[in-house]
Amino acid sequence: MWLRLVYLIFVQLSGWLVLLGRSSASKDVELLALRHEVAVVRRTNPRPRLDWADRAVLAALIRRLPNLLRRHRLVTPGTILRWHRRLVTKKWTYPNQTGRPPIENTIVALIERMARENTGWGYRRIQGELLKLGHHVSASTIRRVLKRLRIPPAPHRGSDTSWRQFLRIQATTSLACDFFHVDCAVTLKRVFSAA
Repeated sequence: MWLRLVYLIFVQLSGWLVLLGRSSASKDVELLALRHEVAVVRRTNPRPRLDWADRAVLAALIRRLPNLLRRHRLVTPGTILRWHRRLVTKKWTYPNQTGRPPIENTIVALIERMARENTGWGYRRIQGELLKLGHHVSASTIRRVLKRLRIPPAPHRGSDTSWRQFLRIQATTSLACDFFHVDCAVTLKRVFSAA
């Protein structure tokens, strides 16, 4: 890119050196021919495509023109300002990062496992356990993950236990104990006891 700019500057300087040796009549004829070519280009293609090296050369040369000629050139002051704004926006663009980075699938699986195996643990408790394992995850991220997995919050997570599940969980302790009751004669209430 820089090589092309140096080449264009060299061509312009050598062209100016050639112009010094020519007569003013031949220069006037060349100027009329070039103006006519520019008029034809404007009619056929209203928006010429210039690369950055052409822009740099034209922006440097436009300052040497009188005010009357500046208004009728391809490169106007508004064009130079537009090029500058475009250059600044290209320079100062940041990568398009919206929001937080996505959470890893291994951490999502770990959160799901902790929530399913420990029904009494809330978001903060899971956050603390993950912190002990070396994973820094916020409670709101844990809430969002559990909501996406359709796992309810801690107080509601273990409340949907059916009688069949309850009896299956308590079967080992229920078989080892004997339930009996005693009717109290004074208060007329039944008192339960396990032995």
